[in-house]
Amino acid sequence: MSINRARLDRFISEECQINRKKVRLLLAQKRVHVDGVIATDIAQPIDKFSIISLDNKIIQNNKPLYIMLHKPVGVVCATKDDKHQTVIDLLSRLLSANEKASLHIVGRLDLNTSGLVLLTNDSRWSEQLTSPKSKVPKHYLVTLQNPLNNEYIQAFSKGMYFAFENITTKPVALKIISQFQAEVILTEGRYHQIKRMFGRFNNPVIALHRTSIGNYVLDESLKVGESKSINISNNILTYL
Repeated sequence: MSINRARLDRFISEECQINRKKVRLLLAQKRVHVDGVIATDIAQPIDKFSIISLDNKIIQNNKPLYIMLHKPVGVVCATKDDKHQTVIDLLSRLLSANEKASLHIVGRLDLNTSGLVLLTNDSRWSEQLTSPKSKVPKHYLVTLQNPLNNEYIQAFSKGMYFAFENITTKPVALKIISQFQAEVILTEGRYHQIKRMFGRFNNPVIALHRTSIGNYVLDESLKVGESKSINISNNILTYL
């Protein structure tokens, strides 16, 4: 049973195939532990990372996983794909098949975009990073076919109207790095947003590379296609 949040009695009842009246008895007999502490409240809230045991036998012990991946061009942000290699295929062999199957992608990149991809089995953490309310900044390095000028900065900072969705993008920060390169910072992720915004200037994007999501910056020591586990602080975005 995979849960995000549930009552203790419901979890034990479903996991052990016993009725809830018997669960009450188990708790009264001090036979259930949650995170190493004797459980006494049938309504105690638990989540998928609570360590739960019955008669000193572990019945749930999921480990939270937080993965940073340096995605190459040509790899899809999907768990399965019939035509292309996926980000899951690239993950370290140190992860078991079950661990890989539990992961989902935090902020996808399209096939031709490289850079930082985060993966996790912790939906609360991923929701913090992807919720529009969080306004998490995402940094991209953009290489363009034609030269840049200050008109781009002004246009991006005002946002752009996309008729297909009938929306105006939120203001986007653009910093010119060189004649053909810019850093773009988004707080949303509309469909092919960066390419479409530069398209207003008839300036094709030659390469697009994500360098960070919020506080999580792509480790420069990670080679293309490599991944590593990362630590987070109390599952909370520290910059919020």
